[in-house]
Amino acid sequence: MLRVAICIFLSLGLTVPLGARVDWVSPSVLTVVLDFKGPHSRVSLKEMERESDLILRSSGVQLDWRILGADPTSSHGDLVIMAFNGACKYEPAAPIYDELGPLAMTHTVDGEVQPFGEVDCDRVVSSASNAMSGSDYARADLLIGRAMGRVVAHELVHMLTKSGQHGTEGVEKPALSGKQLIAATLPLSAFDIDRLKRERRGH
Repeated sequence: MLRVAICIFLSLGLTVPLGARVDWVSPSVLTVVLDFKGPHSRVSLKEMERESDLILRSSGVQLDWRILGADPTSSHGDLVIMAFNGACKYEPAAPIYDELGPLAMTHTVDGEVQPFGEVDCDRVVSSASNAMSGSDYARADLLIGRAMGRVVAHELVHMLTKSGQHGTEGVEKPALSGKQLIAATLPLSAFDIDRLKRERRGH
C-alpha cells in the first residue's frame, strides 16, 4: 500500500495524484470514523467536528461523526476512517516542526485514493500555534480544533469528488498558511461546492 501525502504543505502546497479515483458514490450523509492514537482535547474535538460540518454543509453533505470502537454493533453505509497521530491538543511547549512537512496523508492503492486518511496532530498544533498571538492563547484548543477541522474537510473533499483537483480559493486551495487554518472563516469556494453537488448527482 502506498501512502501519498496529499494535504497541507505550508509552503509547497497540497498535492494528490491527479489521476487518482475512488470507486464509491459520493453520499449525502458520510460517516467519519475517528481513530485517535494519542491524547486529544474535548474542546478541540468538538470544534473540529463543528468546523468540518460547517464547511461541507453548503454542498449538501452531512457528516455523521463516530469514535472507532465506541459502538461496535452499529453499521454504516458510506464511511471514511480518519486516524489522528500525536497529541491533538494545545501544548504550550510543543516542538516546532519543519514547515515543509505534511499535516495529513491519504492512502492509495494502485493509484486510487482510498477512504482512509491520517492527520499529524503534532504538525497541525505546531502550525496553528505559530499563527497565534495575544488573546488567541486563551482559546488555543478551540483554534487547534478549527485547524484540524479544515484539514479534515480538505481531505474529505478530495475523497468525495474522487479527484486531486484543487480550488483557487477557500479551504480547497493548494496551499494554506497557519493563519488561514485558524482564521475566523475559511469556507468552500463556489467552484468546490458545485463540484461536490455534481458528484453527488452522479455527473
